[in-house]
Amino acid sequence: MSDSVNELLLTGGRVIDPASGLDQIGDVLLRHGRIAAVGPDAARGAAPQAKRIDVSGQVVCPGLIDLHVHFREPGQTKKEDIASGAQCAARGGFTSVVCMPNTNPSLDSPATVALVLDRARTACVNVFTTGALTKGIAGEELASIGALAKAGVVALSDDGHCIQNNDLMRRACEYARMFGLPVMDHCQDYSLVRDGVMHEGWYSTMLGLAGWPSAGEEMIVARNILLAEQTGTPIHCQHMSAAGSVRLIREAKKRGVPISGEACSHHFTLTDAALAGSAEFWKTDGAELAQRLFAGRELPVWPSFHTHFKMNPPLRTAADREAILEGLADGTLEIIASDHAPHTETEKEQEFAYAPFGILGLEVELALSLTQLLHTGRMTLPALLAKLTCNPARFLKLPDQRGTLAVGAAGDVTVFDPNAVWISRREETASKSRNNPFHDWPLRGRPTLTIVGGQIAWERPQPW
Repeated sequence: MSDSVNELLLTGGRVIDPASGLDQIGDVLLRHGRIAAVGPDAARGAAPQAKRIDVSGQVVCPGLIDLHVHFREPGQTKKEDIASGAQCAARGGFTSVVCMPNTNPSLDSPATVALVLDRARTACVNVFTTGALTKGIAGEELASIGALAKAGVVALSDDGHCIQNNDLMRRACEYARMFGLPVMDHCQDYSLVRDGVMHEGWYSTMLGLAGWPSAGEEMIVARNILLAEQTGTPIHCQHMSAAGSVRLIREAKKRGVPISGEACSHHFTLTDAALAGSAEFWKTDGAELAQRLFAGRELPVWPSFHTHFKMNPPLRTAADREAILEGLADGTLEIIASDHAPHTETEKEQEFAYAPFGILGLEVELALSLTQLLHTGRMTLPALLAKLTCNPARFLKLPDQRGTLAVGAAGDVTVFDPNAVWISRREETASKSRNNPFHDWPLRGRPTLTIVGGQIAWERPQPW
């Protein structure tokens, strides 16, 4: 391959690297799959034949990282596979993703991990994987954690399930620390949650659906704080949805406990009122959002009991949503993730109680984050991007300096227009599934270029 093909120069963009504090108009030069130069003078080092792209008026940042996705391979590829999931990631501006272990079979053995990593070699983005904490993610017997570490997992989790035996969780944390792996936990106390399918509150009573109380999440968050403090193992609480969870993590972090939390874009945008239908949501919890986003536009419409709004943990109250937004703004919640969870239409077209939990998220995650956090003035752009770049990279200790634009780092770069207004359409996706609840929503902020290892993985057709 010629040097000119191996050189890519992005010119005139607003270059933001939260890891180094860089925020200025300049250029980014990529050579042989690495960051070669960044700044106003970066273009001077480019070869005359280098591919040049003018990104004036756009933001150039380290490649976005999502540490919580479900690509369903092996065993559930009618919903998604590594190739289609990776394409969703690229369209959403993500250059690296981390797959959860609740596949079939689960990622509890080096052989299954090797299968996923082998398939990932041909994906258009970097695909990392977690290993299961317990065999079959059944929460009964520890998986071979040392063998999983040697196989190349970047973290351990039983996501999709939660270890209920506290002593077993403690032992899992101790083993994880021995091998330098963080633990990520789906916080759900089964004895409290039972058969709940939505947040336990006014709307669950009105709709006649089994409630999923906030305490069912908060109880395990408290457990994890105690175990992280005792074992010294970093524990990451996934997809936080309850105000009490944010409060517990905030207090623990002040004591120096190695605990962290993530928020998903659906939890800081929607509430349980959405399950009562669009009219109820826009009248109550979505009123401010409608005024800000939909001025002069027709509001999206959906019926009550729509299963595209069913997820685990469930959508909670407006007060919980506000607490999640505050937790992101003050740094309590350090990471934003999608929990991208594809399901076929056949699976979702069931009575609400029987439909599976989960929604798509990779292609709207950046836009929802910008819409709810940047364009409301809650966060600056560098602070927001840290939650999608250097923070997850640092937590997982990803290789090749991912999450930064440092010279010599992997040439993973995302370019996006933070002000572009576009309409989210359910059918306009790279996913095999369609369970996107944000159908017909106008969103503000959109990726235009995703670069992985110095090569263009995806480019939005012009005009941008």
